[in-house]
Amino acid sequence: MFLLKTWRSTAFGVYGYMNFTKNGYLEHSKKFKPEDMQIQIEGKNCVVTGANSGIGYAAAEGLASRGATVYMVCRNKERGQEALSKIQSSTGNQNVYLEVCDLSSVIEIKSFASSFASKDVPVHVLVNNAGLLENKRTITPEGFELNFAVNVLGTYTMTELMLPLLEKATPDAKVITVASGGMYTSPLTTDLQFSGEKFDGVEQYARNKRIQVALTEKWGDKYKNKGIGFYSMHPGWAETPGIAKSLPSFNESFSGKLRTSEEGADTIVWLALQPKEKLVSGAFYFDRAEATKHLKLAGTSKSHDLIDSVIDTVHSMAALNS
Repeated sequence: MFLLKTWRSTAFGVYGYMNFTKNGYLEHSKKFKPEDMQIQIEGKNCVVTGANSGIGYAAAEGLASRGATVYMVCRNKERGQEALSKIQSSTGNQNVYLEVCDLSSVIEIKSFASSFASKDVPVHVLVNNAGLLENKRTITPEGFELNFAVNVLGTYTMTELMLPLLEKATPDAKVITVASGGMYTSPLTTDLQFSGEKFDGVEQYARNKRIQVALTEKWGDKYKNKGIGFYSMHPGWAETPGIAKSLPSFNESFSGKLRTSEEGADTIVWLALQPKEKLVSGAFYFDRAEATKHLKLAGTSKSHDLIDSVIDTVHSMAALNS
């Protein structure tokens, strides 16, 4: 087991250094088609979680600049309002709105979803961007490990509760979940809240991101006849406030080699703009192309068989706080 974990980490490090950095982006961007990003989406409603900084902010700005009506879901009202004003100013699009919600709380997500549903607007694009890498074991007031609460339970609850509004936007509806290449180091596990004595936030984050990718795969299959497309994506290694806070040594050692937030958000905006016929529901995307979900010899692919068990547990957790 130790050797397998070591191999996964080494393979991920090499693969990441070659692909996930700014140089990787510049290399891959040679194949990008500029016309893919010239599509305008006026009249489409996009909900972006964790939108006040970093990749979420860049995604919200990218969508707003192409005419979308954007709902920024942020935990902090002041920071959210500041980000909203900047986006309105930079894009000239006044149809940008702030919704305040703490994505670590099932109760708050349910309250948000209920009030948002009363607007009766179709949701064309839901971007599950809110994410967290907390290095110390922290338990939320609702009793859940904090990384899991935001990355998995929050993403699951938000998506499930938005389904009726996404169905109103069919056949154009899309759910884009911002995962991470970190998931390459971890198989799917039913140990959702990290029962190990020595808590490892980086490993828990990788586990969470693996769940998001497997969950997207499952949603894509489950709702294939509902007219909703589900996509997970990896933004690459980008220089964001979240990375600087959670992984300071990584941020420092890769200084000058990391992507900008805009480069990290590029594939989110690309996925939102493309006609669904061009995309594969349930797939994992990186730099505007479908990417593998498993590195060679990493022994993670069979683990996706556990997703039904994971979903059953997460679903019951979400229902606990009705």
